[in-house]
Amino acid sequence: MYFESHAHYDDGRFDADRHELLMACKALGVECIVNAGADLESSRKGIEMAAKYDFLYTAVGVHPHDAKELDEEAFEELERLSYGHKVVAIGEIGLDYHYDNSPRDIQQKWFLRQLDLAKKRELPVIIHSRDASAQTYEIIKSAGLSERSGKGAGVIHCYSGSAQMALDYIKMGYYLGIGGVITYNNAKKTVEVVESVPLERILIETDCPYLSPVPNRGKRNDSQNLKYICDKISEIKQIGVEDVAEITYKNAQTLFDIK
Repeated sequence: MYFESHAHYDDGRFDADRHELLMACKALGVECIVNAGADLESSRKGIEMAAKYDFLYTAVGVHPHDAKELDEEAFEELERLSYGHKVVAIGEIGLDYHYDNSPRDIQQKWFLRQLDLAKKRELPVIIHSRDASAQTYEIIKSAGLSERSGKGAGVIHCYSGSAQMALDYIKMGYYLGIGGVITYNNAKKTVEVVESVPLERILIETDCPYLSPVPNRGKRNDSQNLKYICDKISEIKQIGVEDVAEITYKNAQTLFDIK
């Protein structure tokens, strides 16, 4: 039984077989999926999908790549979307200094605004951070999102920072999203993170259709590949695969407040 904490099933690469694929994931034990928004269109699509599938939930948010498209009118629409059916988080939001598709000051502005929206709506956040670890951490720290009565403040998606920063995030009430990268040969840093943090603060994710794990690296990713991520975490933590799946499932239930 798996909880997919970060997917993009609204992506056009799933248009030809989305329903069949989701049903196949469900049949293989993927009991819950959170679809992460990247812009207003994908956030709307996520809400539509969540209405169609009882095991699918959604997050609404604007990715740093698309922060340049935001203005006050668009932000008002995003806030309206946050009240949508089965919306369980604000995300995927954050900073991306690798591609810099939006100017950095614009990324920072709308990151803060979306963190404030999460605080207003009492929802967790799904954080994207690439080549911006220090700035992301400082902005999140300044935003002061709370633990939400022990449910957690959010998740650092596809965590790529240091083990020490991971522990600092945990102290602030965050979970760490671990995906297919953990299976790559060059994933030493991520392995060290998984070794260092308690399993009770880890979520599993695919980020599909991106970042397929070994042995399917390079192919379109989907939630059926969660088993490979659990296998690797099991190996690192030296605990049963079933325990990894069960604990990470409960972690996601807690964060996203899904019974």
